[in-house]
Amino acid sequence: MTTTLTPVLSLTWGAERSWTMDTYRQHGGYDALRKAVTLDPADLVSMVKDSGLRGRGGAGFPTGLKWSFLPQPDGGPRYLVVNADESEPGTCKDTPLMMASPHLLVEGSIITSFAIGCHHAFIYLRGEELHVYRRLLRAVEEAYEAGYLGKDVLGTGYDLELTVHAGAGAYICGEETALLDSLEGRRGQPRLKPPFPAVAGLYARPTVVNNVESIASVPSIVAGGVDWFRAMGTEKSAGYGLFSLSGHVTRPGQYEAPLGVTLRELLDMAGGMRNGRTLKFWTPGGSSTPLFTAEHLDVPLDYESVGAAGSMLGTRALQIFDETTCVVRAITRWAEFYAHESCGKCTPCREGTYWLKQVLARIEHGHGTHEDLDTLLDVCDNILGRAFCALGDGATSTITSGIALFRDEFEAHIDGGACPFDPAASALFEYTPRSRRTPALTGATAGTAGA
Repeated sequence: MTTTLTPVLSLTWGAERSWTMDTYRQHGGYDALRKAVTLDPADLVSMVKDSGLRGRGGAGFPTGLKWSFLPQPDGGPRYLVVNADESEPGTCKDTPLMMASPHLLVEGSIITSFAIGCHHAFIYLRGEELHVYRRLLRAVEEAYEAGYLGKDVLGTGYDLELTVHAGAGAYICGEETALLDSLEGRRGQPRLKPPFPAVAGLYARPTVVNNVESIASVPSIVAGGVDWFRAMGTEKSAGYGLFSLSGHVTRPGQYEAPLGVTLRELLDMAGGMRNGRTLKFWTPGGSSTPLFTAEHLDVPLDYESVGAAGSMLGTRALQIFDETTCVVRAITRWAEFYAHESCGKCTPCREGTYWLKQVLARIEHGHGTHEDLDTLLDVCDNILGRAFCALGDGATSTITSGIALFRDEFEAHIDGGACPFDPAASALFEYTPRSRRTPALTGATAGTAGA
């Protein structure tokens, strides 16, 4: 049995009251900060750049390189904003990290702020996660009490304020510029780029926006060194990461492993598919990434290998589905999410996601036509690369890949006049399926729409 795990971020998750300052310091917490404040900030930026740490929020952009894009100091403020607005279906790594080890994120935020010359940092959290919000607030409070935040941090003369901000619960605010607008008190909608946040971000000042896991990885790089970090992962995708296995696996959960691990290895550690069933399809990086099948079990889960295989590593949200799952139903549910979360700023996404949802629902209910498949692909083509931000692109990924991989299943819905799958069979628990109708496009129900 494979045991390729690298508990770094998750090292203390099993400790008693792991979220407290005392437990965190018992395991070496804030030692990296004490080391970092003795170094030149430019050396810290170079250290993170040399480590090869890539953004863990989905895009995989080199973290240290992003820091280096900040212009030279001009006497005005500059900001760090931690993107904790985790809300894509299947993506569930940042929330347990903040719940189990909030001080790791706080320490990473302080080190990063010191490195880039920031004196006021923000953690932007998804508003519904009240339990995480309270835990982060307490961790920040403890850090202030210990002298890690506030005036004269650790007697160095460096000042830093850290604000935890709860958003209003919009998926679009995971896009960095929409997040900044929301943080400034405006409606969360993406901004036109350029200017990029590094030049004109929060309050039109130079800003670094990084994912929770990216910032939480910084203390270990400072403590362990560049060579230690690069010894894990692959040459171009260095280090470790949290792989979130959900769905039809025996032991779903967070598995921290080096980048480049395969789903076959992760499934082995997770006890395999539930009840010995067969893997049908899976997402390597959440619901915004093209689907993979059992043929991709041995694809190394790093940015380059997953990209070469036709998908994206994204947030490493591995949603696993067995043969009981209707791929049309799964894709329809994702399409409904993106249509609901579209901010409406651009026409391709606002109108396109609406029609994708409608046409998919029609096919799922057995009222579709073969022309609908061409319509879906045509709408996806008019969204991909034409939307204002990546939400539109993500909405098309599972649809285009799903039709390419499972066209016969779409046609079975059309030719059979109904879904050939029992929705209850794919559930992890017993339930009675609800009737889901779309009167606007379903001829059989249009006459009862006003009933």
